[in-house]
Amino acid sequence: MHYLDHAATTPVPPAVAEEMVRVLTGDFGNPSAQYAAGRAAKERLARDRAVIAGALGAKPEQVFFTSCGTEGDNWAIRAALHQNRHLGRHIITTAVEHSAVLQCLKALEGEGYTVTYLKPDREGRITAEQVAEALREDTALVSMMLVNNETGAIFPVAEVAGLLKNRKTLLHTDAVQGFLKIPFTARSLGADFIAISAHKVGGPKGIGALYMGGKARNPRPLLYGGGQESGLRPGTEATAQIAGFAKAVALRQEDLEEKLRHMARCRDYAREKLSAIPDLRFVGPGEAPHILALSLPGYPSQNIVSDLDTRGICISAGSACHRGKASHVFTAMGLDKRTAAGTVRISFGPETTFDDIDALAQALAEHRASRFPML
Repeated sequence: MHYLDHAATTPVPPAVAEEMVRVLTGDFGNPSAQYAAGRAAKERLARDRAVIAGALGAKPEQVFFTSCGTEGDNWAIRAALHQNRHLGRHIITTAVEHSAVLQCLKALEGEGYTVTYLKPDREGRITAEQVAEALREDTALVSMMLVNNETGAIFPVAEVAGLLKNRKTLLHTDAVQGFLKIPFTARSLGADFIAISAHKVGGPKGIGALYMGGKARNPRPLLYGGGQESGLRPGTEATAQIAGFAKAVALRQEDLEEKLRHMARCRDYAREKLSAIPDLRFVGPGEAPHILALSLPGYPSQNIVSDLDTRGICISAGSACHRGKASHVFTAMGLDKRTAAGTVRISFGPETTFDDIDALAQALAEHRASRFPML
């Protein structure tokens, strides 16, 4: 198999799975229990939290475990709006956010909030100036992703944080595609809420984390129940998933700079190889080292994905979360119908090889040569 969909999910290294099994079968105590096995689980949980906080450049007490990036995004947005409930009911976001943010904001519009959706240029970029122009006295929250999951565009989150430094307006960023993919710390980014997910960096599905710092104060609990996660996200902690998350982060941090350079080399090599295919065009800036979007105008992306699947090549038609629906990202960018409908995403990881990319280039060339445009 040639796996080129690391932005959808990543392979789990054996060491991560082994660590999870160790917790599931041996260190399985409840961290809230008062006996030795419970105390050991609590200590293990603290060590794992410290690993993930360290990767963010944050304090352990600023990191709260969630079930996924979607939960983190929703919690952050709701917590920010609760904190600023007396400031106003205006929100700024981009038209190309992940559905985890956009669907949450659509629900909030139904509750009386006003949302300004910033449109990208034709390359998929958003500027801090757009945010500055949209700011109002009653703006309670700005929500801007760090790396777009379909185009690889890197958004100016740190610049926006600078704009908001002397305002009460809070800043949330979905950093799921940025965590351990581009260099940043919580301090350098400046966001008040940062959502991340384990399965994008070699960890298990079903676990993520939310950083709450900066101007975030007395955040509203996500759920109500026991006292876990400082009383903000009650429920028995998923200790095995958390252990897998921490192990994956520790492994990814080993020679991280070289891993990032390798992914960037794969991206650049893919550009070179795929440029030889007639009519193929690249979509978006592809600034992040692990994401590259491209289009065969007139050739439906779902057909491309299905054909390559029969050849053992895994890519996606935009975000894996779309499940075949038209991408709101490419629509917002103003792409013509033929280009948008023919756009696919390839994404790389530390395990990607040039052989994977060679196989992709050959398969795409053969797909185009053996079929007539349908759009």
